[in-house]
Amino acid sequence: MTDLSLYRNIGIFAHVDAGKTTTTERILKLTGKIHKTGEVHDGAATTDFMEQEQERGITIQSAATTCFWRDHRFNIIDTPGHVDFTVEVYRSLKVLDGGVGVFCGSGGVEPQSETNWRYANESEVARVIFVNKLDRMGADFLRVVGQVKNVLGANPLVMCLPIGVEENFIGLVDLLERKAYVWDDSGLPENFEIVDIPADMVDLVEEYREMMIETALEQDDDLLMAYMEGEEPAIDDIKRCIRKGTIALDFFPTYCGSAFKNKGVQMVLDAVVDYLPCPTDVEPQPLTDDEGEDTGERAIVSIDESLKALAFKIMDDRFGALTFVRIYSGVINKGDTILNSFTGKTERIGRMVEMHADDRNEISRAQAGDIIAIVGMKNVQTGHTLCDPKHPVTLEAMIFPEPVISIAVKPKDKGGSEKMGVAIGKMIAEDPSFRVETDEDSGETILKGMGELHLDIKVDILNRTYGVDLIVGQPQVAYRETITQPLEDSYTHKKQSGGSGQFGKIDYRIKPGEPGSGFTFSSVVVGGNVPKEFFPAIEKGFKGMMDEGPLAGYPVLDVEVELYDGGFHAVDSSAVAFEIAAKGAFRQSMPKAGPQIIEPIMKVDVYTPEDHVGDVIGDLNRRRGMIKDQEAGVTGVRIKADVPLSEMFGYIGSLRTMTSGRGQFSMEFAHYMPCPQNIANDVIAEAKALKEAK
Repeated sequence: MTDLSLYRNIGIFAHVDAGKTTTTERILKLTGKIHKTGEVHDGAATTDFMEQEQERGITIQSAATTCFWRDHRFNIIDTPGHVDFTVEVYRSLKVLDGGVGVFCGSGGVEPQSETNWRYANESEVARVIFVNKLDRMGADFLRVVGQVKNVLGANPLVMCLPIGVEENFIGLVDLLERKAYVWDDSGLPENFEIVDIPADMVDLVEEYREMMIETALEQDDDLLMAYMEGEEPAIDDIKRCIRKGTIALDFFPTYCGSAFKNKGVQMVLDAVVDYLPCPTDVEPQPLTDDEGEDTGERAIVSIDESLKALAFKIMDDRFGALTFVRIYSGVINKGDTILNSFTGKTERIGRMVEMHADDRNEISRAQAGDIIAIVGMKNVQTGHTLCDPKHPVTLEAMIFPEPVISIAVKPKDKGGSEKMGVAIGKMIAEDPSFRVETDEDSGETILKGMGELHLDIKVDILNRTYGVDLIVGQPQVAYRETITQPLEDSYTHKKQSGGSGQFGKIDYRIKPGEPGSGFTFSSVVVGGNVPKEFFPAIEKGFKGMMDEGPLAGYPVLDVEVELYDGGFHAVDSSAVAFEIAAKGAFRQSMPKAGPQIIEPIMKVDVYTPEDHVGDVIGDLNRRRGMIKDQEAGVTGVRIKADVPLSEMFGYIGSLRTMTSGRGQFSMEFAHYMPCPQNIANDVIAEAKALKEAK
């Protein structure tokens, strides 16, 4: 199959529990890919194939599958909704051309939907919206449409209206065709009939249809003028305009239904075919140079171009390592030799497979537009570019968030160490937001991740999949240090002892940087007091010291160093001498620049029934939380707050106790803030005690 206009690479993404996996199941059933639908709550969904996913009823890793609808080929990725696994959503969006954003009809736009929507905006992915679970209590389609406008700042284009609400939800009216679809109670997707629009909905349907047509026709001035003069546009013209506006991200066609009850999913599939872009409709991927800077060139999607592909996910399973690859241009054949432009090494393609969750289909050729998996690649990691050895290129890399929480683990027995080393190596390759360090003094292994659930699942996988029994320590917070006062200082490094000496003098200013700026170095030296060739050595010296702050040895953030003068010796000065001078300067000046401990602050979003709002807010205040916003919904209240991570351990247990098991929450890293003095003192004392113990 080589006609790229018949390809759709789409992802399904949403907040936890909005029904992504169930929607994917229904799509697979409708397209004939599976014959029996599995339910998430029975642990039988096709794309949730990990034990941990089946037990917890959540999606942990994105799963890929391929199916056909109206002669179009869909490559679908079902992504997780949990904030601890957003990296899965981010990397999937990076390689997709379009998406389906699923929202819960009663929950509406939830915190994780905001994060995913933001990622999709950054990746410039066209989307259709599916408001799911309209059969649930408190479901209200038009309220959710309003939230998409107000909370996400997006422009939803309403394409259908529900007939009946909550338990009386029986079908939909297609605004474009002016047809009403009503399903019977059999729960089968094909058991619907087309009936007249209910009399009490006729006016509403006409009002929304007019709004839809006007918005769509803004894409074509001639059609809009004719429409204003009373000429009804043809349905194909309206569809063409909707497609144009969707791909340009001007609006998002919005559908509704109930995936669980099999109502309305066909319209979403039709919308994917009609309105979402094929691989050649989207802006081609930028190519970068070795430093990661944009070269202005693009990876044109075409079979005739040289090979350009991006490895976006590594997965280890019972058959060996799988590298998931999105091919942007060119063709890969079995037996080809390709170049990994990151490592500069070539690899031969052994086996290629088309994935269906954890089943696979062997293929011998893949082309631009395809999403496939390659078996047994050696040195490829997430974000590496695979290309033709004769035409080396680099595609824009992926940027992953820094972990905010860590735990110390050690195997219960000696034999476990080796097993753990191998297992962790595989897990790091699979998940770039998961990091591992070894504490050289205590010999403990430190696992770092995005949240308690993230690390909990990693320990579970080590235990069950790889058979490593672990002793797990308390979760630790990723504290950092910074400075609060600007300072001007001077440092001279000189050493004379037989042979050539060392000499380097630097005059510098240190000041607090903008939050989130990390470390910046600049030089305003005029004349040749410090020759230019030594600037990189001075920068390297300062930068190398940023890993260990003066107070408790935590990494230092947000510091600006400016070199304004200095001195050198024609014979004794060298890059090494200036690097040592910079290190000495750091040790001398940091304690004088008002150092302070800063802690990660999390953006917390709590959902609670109304009668427990007081308890939840009181509890967040006790946890040093700053309440930002409260929003009353139909079934409860959403409270948004900024809370230090150190106060949030085990929060889910307290929340369930306070709300009789009905509360939910999600959190993600927001920024760093100074620690109160009493807590900073404890952190410093703890660090000192650890040092002495070692």
